[in-house]
Amino acid sequence: MADVATVPTEVDPADFIDSIDHERRRDEAKQLDALFRRATGATPVMWGPSIIGYGDYRTTYDSGREVHSLRSGFSPRKAKHSLYLMGGYCDPETGEKHADSLARLGKYSRGASCLYVNKLADIELDVLEEMVRNDWEGMKRRYPD
Repeated sequence: MADVATVPTEVDPADFIDSIDHERRRDEAKQLDALFRRATGATPVMWGPSIIGYGDYRTTYDSGREVHSLRSGFSPRKAKHSLYLMGGYCDPETGEKHADSLARLGKYSRGASCLYVNKLADIELDVLEEMVRNDWEGMKRRYPD
């Protein structure tokens, strides 16, 4: 999840994508942007210097800590794309759907609330889009507007 240093900025996500040096990574970021836009219906916003986020939510943990974070998004990192799919980690129904989808996705690795993909040719993009859509719905259930 995004921490307090990762906040929405005024940077245009298209400008950020265009600034990516590596041609394949830049082209794949454009593909991911189109996929996330279709799946979420949201207009992207930059979160911090390198995360492209779609939608946001606010919550307060039992500890009293307030959080404002992106609902879904990605970061075209140099080594791998980081895909932020929080719904699969905080909504049991979405988590079950993700388990089925991950079996069909292709080559990836996982973190706490991320999927890591080296290159888009390693995965099934239709499965990823299904995951993003399910994740979006799960986040809307868990954190309605």
